[in-house]
Amino acid sequence: MTAEHYDYLIVGSGLFGAVCAYELGKKGKTCLVIDKRSHIGGNLYTECLAAIHVHHYGAHIFHTNNLKIWNYINKFGEFNNYINAPVARFHDELYNLPFNMNTFTKLWSDVITPADAAARIASEREAAEIDNPQNLQEQAISMVGTTIFEKLVKGYTEKQWGRPCSELPAFIIKRLPVRYTFDNNYFNDRYQGIPINGYTNIIEKMLAKAEVQLNCDFFKQREKLTALADQIIYTGPIDQFYDYRFGTLAYRSLRFETEILNQPNFQGNAVINYTANDVPYTRIIEHKHFVGTGQPQTVITREYPLAWAKGREPYYPINDQANNALYERYRELADAEINVHFGGRLAQYQYLNMDKVIEAALELTASLLKKTKA
Repeated sequence: MTAEHYDYLIVGSGLFGAVCAYELGKKGKTCLVIDKRSHIGGNLYTECLAAIHVHHYGAHIFHTNNLKIWNYINKFGEFNNYINAPVARFHDELYNLPFNMNTFTKLWSDVITPADAAARIASEREAAEIDNPQNLQEQAISMVGTTIFEKLVKGYTEKQWGRPCSELPAFIIKRLPVRYTFDNNYFNDRYQGIPINGYTNIIEKMLAKAEVQLNCDFFKQREKLTALADQIIYTGPIDQFYDYRFGTLAYRSLRFETEILNQPNFQGNAVINYTANDVPYTRIIEHKHFVGTGQPQTVITREYPLAWAKGREPYYPINDQANNALYERYRELADAEINVHFGGRLAQYQYLNMDKVIEAALELTASLLKKTKA
């Protein structure tokens, strides 16, 4: 650390922290950004293996309907026009995602038109006699029927969340698109893409005016680090910040298994989901298909869901009623802070797409800068 004191200590060098550092830095504020990992970027970190930009912590596809945010992120790196069109594998059967006419016509030989598909799904829904879905299983069947639920939803979801679909909240499945068109574009957003030179390059540019210290655990040097700055922007788990005063918030974790293969093409698509319960991983990512490069080798990553415990990385908040109520207790403490500001997925205990992370960071920094002018 070169300075004796900073305007802001930013805990975490992921997207939220990096945007804050950039916005504050260009207004002349001094920022110290710390990260417990050995690299910048948080879960957005990409590394180059076999001349391929590898998404180290799982696939990150940027998508938004907000032109302002799209133009903002493009200031830091050139994006391609990648469209997310994952494929689902159930044993030896392959189906297009999201659920659309390509999926329906392959599942059912007598389905040809959108009306056929809608009638088939309606008949399965009626047979299940679900009027008011109370959990994910009932919600899924009410959306796509029992056949799709059994083949393409149940196994994948139960692996991902580590509990039966009948015990999961219904809202998890509601964000999945169902289309009666031959459209494999997973997202409805107008602007989509992947940075050609990787996300790490973007984060580097955002952090250019900040001082960065890696392998620095805030909780191991809390008193010393807090004394270095007037204010703190914290992006880590909110319950950990308060030393788990009310208890531990629940998450799901992941384990990644990455291989370099001596072949040019492994699976022909960037993302293939494995929906059968007897396959231990949820998906395989083939990274070269994100950017469309022609290297002689390829890199794949298998994603294995894990139960979360202290010491493991938290990836997905379990936003059931009990955990949301617990989070509200921590949020009340956070709202009462004067010189500490919370943001990002872990601090807000919420699954946020990247565009929403940027929006929230811009909103926070605008508020902070306005206060300093007052």
